[in-house]
Amino acid sequence: MAFHEIRFPATLSFGSLGGPERRTEIVTLANGFEERNTPWAQARRRYDAGLGLRSLDDVEQLIAFFEARQGMLHGFRWKDWADFKTCRASQAVGPLDQSLGFGDGVSTVFQLSKTYRSGEWASARVIAKPVAGTVRAAIGGTEVGEAVEWSVDTASGQITFASPPGVGAEITIGCEFDVPVRFDTDLVQVSIASFKAGAVPKVPVIEVRQ
Repeated sequence: MAFHEIRFPATLSFGSLGGPERRTEIVTLANGFEERNTPWAQARRRYDAGLGLRSLDDVEQLIAFFEARQGMLHGFRWKDWADFKTCRASQAVGPLDQSLGFGDGVSTVFQLSKTYRSGEWASARVIAKPVAGTVRAAIGGTEVGEAVEWSVDTASGQITFASPPGVGAEITIGCEFDVPVRFDTDLVQVSIASFKAGAVPKVPVIEVRQ
């Protein structure tokens, strides 16, 4: 599958319905107790692109985007308005938002990620599609400049430092990011009469693993 480094129009994704999906396998034992397991290390996100449509111009824009991706064939970027920053929604992105680990004096490449915490538990999510121009980085709590000290691949989410961070130095980052997705249908059905009456087409979108 090819991936097109283009974002689905953010004005259309705003107002869409969607979020993370988990897969849990549950076995109920004879004594009534349960055994639960999951084959997924990370959640997979689903959205409905149809709910963001508000006008016939929006419908035309959606169809053009759908045709250019050839339906389910090619992936694209999606802005999840409920979760698109490494910090809290009300805050501005900063270089200390998320920890990527600690330097060992050898490694120069690190994968961007975001950790979700609740109480004593946490779950890490790989950030594969950072938004260009929003990434900030720090080593040992001190922000370091892009281009001179580091560079980032916005297609993979890997940050590369010009020289290895020192042993024990914490590497932290902050950024906005998109979700890599594809359409989950090869058919978009739109009735202009129904749309004018307030009905919108269902256009499922699903996250892709890369």
